[in-house]
Amino acid sequence: MAREYLKKATLTAQSGASDVHDLVQGILNDIEEGGDAKAMEYAAKFDKYDGAVILTAQEIEAASALVPQKLKEDIQFAHDNVKRFAEAQKATVSDVEYEIVPGLIAGQKAIPVDVAGCYVPGGRYSHIASAIMTVTTAKVAGCKHISVASPPRPEVGVAPAIIYAAHICGADTILAMGGVQGVAAMTFGLFGLPKANILVGPGNQFVAEAKRILFGRVGIDMIAGPTDSLVLADKTADPHIVATDLVSQAEHGYNSPVWLVTDSREMAEDVMNRVPDLIADLPEVNRDNAAAAWRDYAEVIVCADREDMAACSDEYAPEHLTVQAEDLPWWLERLSCYGSLFLGEETTVSYGDKASGTNHVLPTSGAASYTGGLSVHKYMKIVTWQQATRDGSKRVAEATARISRLEGMEGHARAADVRLAKYFPGENFDLTPHG
Repeated sequence: MAREYLKKATLTAQSGASDVHDLVQGILNDIEEGGDAKAMEYAAKFDKYDGAVILTAQEIEAASALVPQKLKEDIQFAHDNVKRFAEAQKATVSDVEYEIVPGLIAGQKAIPVDVAGCYVPGGRYSHIASAIMTVTTAKVAGCKHISVASPPRPEVGVAPAIIYAAHICGADTILAMGGVQGVAAMTFGLFGLPKANILVGPGNQFVAEAKRILFGRVGIDMIAGPTDSLVLADKTADPHIVATDLVSQAEHGYNSPVWLVTDSREMAEDVMNRVPDLIADLPEVNRDNAAAAWRDYAEVIVCADREDMAACSDEYAPEHLTVQAEDLPWWLERLSCYGSLFLGEETTVSYGDKASGTNHVLPTSGAASYTGGLSVHKYMKIVTWQQATRDGSKRVAEATARISRLEGMEGHARAADVRLAKYFPGENFDLTPHG
């Protein structure tokens, strides 16, 4: 049986994308040349904000006092979960020392980058969870300085809950500056900041393009597109929960794809019948996003069996992947392309987005076929070292000299020759290439 599309997307995540490259490049050039003053000009233009950029300890304390106690407890709970999981991830990377051949020791060290720049969106939604996800992992990784940039609201500043979350998770500096100018401030070391070595965190198309342009000068977590989610559901799944999960992710934005892949046509039709009412029941701003995403980007696919379902999912390589089907261990073993996997009805993407401990900064637009999401590892450099005794270097020097000459790299060969001559005077070595 061929796959059957009961619903086919009319648009893709790339449809209608504006060419923002030139605009963003121009802003970055202006700010790099004009420094703090030019960044402030753009903040006044785009954020409609002309207040202080770097929050003082007193301002952080005042903002934190505005956060309700119950919300503080929820933020702390989420932080603790993310921190515990990040610590477990860090434990999987260790320094290595290994004797390759007698007298030649090679090693590996995991070294955190010095400065992390974390972008936390604060426009339509206050992305409290993004502050938790980005800052906590940087702190656990061991970064020496963590900067946070978040868009201020006119006459108000950064949302107090974002300030509180960034502060308790370990931010060293919090900037009331969003968009390209916020990214530029962290990258170029404006306002007295140390220059960022890596930029992380989600953002709009302008923030994403700024990170793309700056990649190479600094590291980035990934180049992100609109968030996407796929649900794998068989006949045992609850259609109401499946439909609710799809709608919950469609509300991210008008161009956020959601996909249902199933081997049950009855399940698929039931879910499709439920979605419109669930969307209609959302608040207006959420409803508009979800309705557009479902109308233009959603797909519902009926497959022959679970193997075809898994193959279909791997082809999409979704950012978020939910399995509501029998035999969860089979799916865990079989699936290979996803940003984060949610097994069973008892968990949901929303848990991972907010508080369960895994990171919500994940690969989109099929990038899960070659990379994972944000973790402590993204902030760490895996570097190597070596040390040798004179006897241990002997055979390596001979091989190096011959290989280098075969490649035409005489300077490399002589770096080996000179050591052989010094350490083993009087010995004859055949250092001509054999090829």
